[in-house]
Parts: sequence; C-alpha cells; structure tokens
Amino acid sequence: MNDASDRLGYQPRLLSARNVKVQVAELSSAVLDMVQVKGKVSEGGPMALPWDQGEDPDEFHNVTHLWSLHGVDESALEGAMAALAQRLPENGWHVVRNGPDSSRNRNQEILATHLATHIQLEATFERNTDLGDPLISFSVYSRFFVSAQEPGQ
Repeated sequence: MNDASDRLGYQPRLLSARNVKVQVAELSSAVLDMVQVKGKVSEGGPMALPWDQGEDPDEFHNVTHLWSLHGVDESALEGAMAALAQRLPENGWHVVRNGPDSSRNRNQEILATHLATHIQLEATFERNTDLGDPLISFSVYSRFFVSAQEPGQ
C-alpha cells in the first residue's frame, strides 16, 4: 500500500466524479424519503472536494452533500430520526452508531455506511437551541477516489 492508502485504510479507486456525484445525490434523496417528514430542505447539491492531506491536493477527491431538514417541530424530527434508524438497514445501510453525540447538547447522531458503495451518512438531530429552530443536519459523502478523466475534457 502507499502512504495515502495507509492513512485511509483502503486503496482509492479510479472513478468518475460525475458518477460519484450521481450516487451521492441518489442516496441523499433516498435518505430524505426514509425520514418521511415533509419539512424544508436546504438547497445545494453534491460537490467534489480535494483531499488536502498530500503533496498533490488534486490527486484524491471525495464527493460530499451537506443539507438539512427543518421547518417542523422537534417531535416530528425525533420521529424522522427513529424512522431513519429503522429504515437504513432494510435499504442497504449498516448503522455504525445511533445515539448521543459528544456535544454539550448530546444531540442524537446516526452514522451509517451504504454497503454497496461505501458512501457514508452522518445525520444529527439538533434540538431547539438558543441559535435557532430544531433541524436534522445531513452529510452524505463518498470515500476518497482518484478522479478519472471525463470524456470531452
């Protein structure tokens, strides 16, 4: 293994950033369907980001989609987290953690890995705080990969 794969714990594969973005977007959408709560969803889509841990920051990339669900009350979001924890395994995800995070507020956190793609999910239920309304923040992201040259580039 090389230095990057030693640090990552896996050998980064040669993948199309466009295809990885599609996978991350599809899994983000599926996660939203699993929570079964109709609230407001933040804007934005998956973006490819370079890994800044090596000599060449453009050598490895991952795709990350950050979004949140808000605009509904705490009990609805609490139910959304319960629904998500229940539905993830039946939709090809392995739940690694479901419990309080390390914050002062002890927010509920679900960490999961999609078994077929190794895409990761972090969902955190942030109850009503002094800073704003309750929400669930989501981070759906790929493993690091070597970006394949897209046709026409």
